[in-house]
Amino acid sequence: MRRLRLGIMGFGETGRHLYNACLQDDRIEVVAISDIGKPEILHYLLQSHMPKGKKVSLEGNHLISDNGRARMVQGITPSHVPWDAFEVDFVVDATGKYKSRAALASHLESGASRVILSGLPEDPIDRLAIIGVNQNHIQSADRIISAGSATTNAAALLIKILNENFGIDQVVVSSIHAYTADQPLRNVAGTDFRRSRSAAENIIPNTAPAIHWLQEIMPEMKGKIAGGALNVPVPEGSLLDLTAFLKTTEFSLDDILKAVIEASQQTPNLIEVMEDPIVSTDVIGNSHSLVYDVKAAMKSGSRLFKAIGWYHGYLSLAHRIKDLMLLYHQNDLKGGAK
Repeated sequence: MRRLRLGIMGFGETGRHLYNACLQDDRIEVVAISDIGKPEILHYLLQSHMPKGKKVSLEGNHLISDNGRARMVQGITPSHVPWDAFEVDFVVDATGKYKSRAALASHLESGASRVILSGLPEDPIDRLAIIGVNQNHIQSADRIISAGSATTNAAALLIKILNENFGIDQVVVSSIHAYTADQPLRNVAGTDFRRSRSAAENIIPNTAPAIHWLQEIMPEMKGKIAGGALNVPVPEGSLLDLTAFLKTTEFSLDDILKAVIEASQQTPNLIEVMEDPIVSTDVIGNSHSLVYDVKAAMKSGSRLFKAIGWYHGYLSLAHRIKDLMLLYHQNDLKGGAK
């Protein structure tokens, strides 16, 4: 399989984690990186995430590694980056700014063959593909794609396990999420009342677009999912708090654990089962989409089940984006559906 040529727009945490994930995979070469930051500072920040044994140097406007050369460009918007000059197969938009179909289409107009959004879109796109859930639906005709969010990936995997093995009548999903780069560290007037408050000092209720997209990804769950999010004052390490009202009364915590273990054995890079009494910092550096917390599982009455799953948001999402690129390439080579 020839090496995929990747362009990254937005070299924040997701972009840097994606670059480092590709450093460890000979099937992908990062050939261009677009960001408004100075190359020297971006290189400096990159080194804080560097995989053990890997080195990247900055020579002029190029990042040099044993994986290849990546040109640093300062594109302000998707239409400003000449992706055709770099002959990219994929562009990953990790800016967090461009989420509409129209904005993402500018990457295609600039020469990208496909664009993957590192988050949830604002409106319908060609495909929202969650590895381990609905990846079999991808088609070669897909051009504007999302790998979902880290929360969407964690929730979809656990919901799928519960629904396929026990059936779900209703489920409530809460994301207890590390604060994000778009939150202020001190109180600053913004467009939203609560998100104008200091991320470093407060637990801040937030909206949860993942709830809408989970029902798009899993039509069988339409009208059965509710939820929300809380941003908390930790920089890394998030958790999924899921409460499900199951269809069957014939289940125990051991039955659910057995189903999760079976799923983890089928998808070892996606799901990890953790029996240790972990906390949020323990999942920093863990690339699994879902770390199932055995000790946190609870059953109430005959049908109510509660679970906690942990995840390192930016890192796990970067690895799912990489997985999705390779999946599309393999599908194309096999003559996948047009």
